[in-house]
Amino acid sequence: MYIRSASAVSPQASFNQMLSAPAVYTDDKLHCIEPDYSKYIDSKLIRRMSRIIKMGVAAALEALKDAEISMPDAIVTGTAYGCLADTDAFLSRMVEFNEELLSPTSFIQSTHNTVGAQIALMLQCHHYNNTYVHRGSSFEAAVLDAQSLIEEGEAENILVGAVDEIIENSHTIISRLGIYKKCESNKLLNSGTDGTMAGEGASFFVFSKNKDHNSIAKLEDVKTYYKTSRKVENIIQNFLMENNVPVENLDLIILGNNGDAKTDEHFNTVAQHLFGGKRLVGYKNYCGEYPTSAAFALWMATMMIEHGKKINNATSPKKILIYNNYKLKYPSLYLLSAC
Repeated sequence: MYIRSASAVSPQASFNQMLSAPAVYTDDKLHCIEPDYSKYIDSKLIRRMSRIIKMGVAAALEALKDAEISMPDAIVTGTAYGCLADTDAFLSRMVEFNEELLSPTSFIQSTHNTVGAQIALMLQCHHYNNTYVHRGSSFEAAVLDAQSLIEEGEAENILVGAVDEIIENSHTIISRLGIYKKCESNKLLNSGTDGTMAGEGASFFVFSKNKDHNSIAKLEDVKTYYKTSRKVENIIQNFLMENNVPVENLDLIILGNNGDAKTDEHFNTVAQHLFGGKRLVGYKNYCGEYPTSAAFALWMATMMIEHGKKINNATSPKKILIYNNYKLKYPSLYLLSAC
């Protein structure tokens, strides 16, 4: 399965710009730097869309444009929380108006498949459309579905993405659990203290069955697990063996450590046991922590392959391994090769 394009609305510069001068945040959350949506969405539609829908639609349309594809054979999205702002607005108005005379707009847009549905409506795409809501493995489920569609001959070009957002109410509630901390984002991964920084984003890709002049990278394999009893080191070693890739052939490993001392110990142990002497980079200092952040990592890896830009002295890698483990419950692995 080949990656023809990758696009992201994130706390860094949007779309295909690389992280040569990363934005630095000093609060306990990283909000997206949003593009000019009027370039992608009709002004009459923009007024009715919540922020996460606009983020997802813009990222998706940019990915399709870069792939030179006007109509995908399928649309597959992943989200852990869906349209939180619309859900919050609908529930708040239920209380405010005593469950009477409610506007249907917030309810209609609060469903988790709203982003994928809105993309299809704008494209007039009547093909396969599915949204996966599996918390920390939502994006992985979407990628695996796309892989199955291609392998079974059901589609050749598939739009795949993930979206999640921060809203004030949910962030305040989660903050009471001590999960987040205020920190300079460029120092997050070496902070050595408990807590991380919240993040959000929308990342979309066009996956294709065949390699062509637009192909950037080949997604060799993807695996995801949930609360597995197996040692992660063994899972990673078996994953590489199944793909006939020895560790020494990896040019770069992207890790999902998030600056929380409680979970970073796990990533440090894995790195020491398996990847000693290899080039390692993190990514959550750029996008923050959220359930579908692996989509940002895949975007970052694709951009590094395509543009050969430098992040932490890792230039033009040809083979990249991504390892994320959201809340140490959802280990996931991606293996990419440059085309």
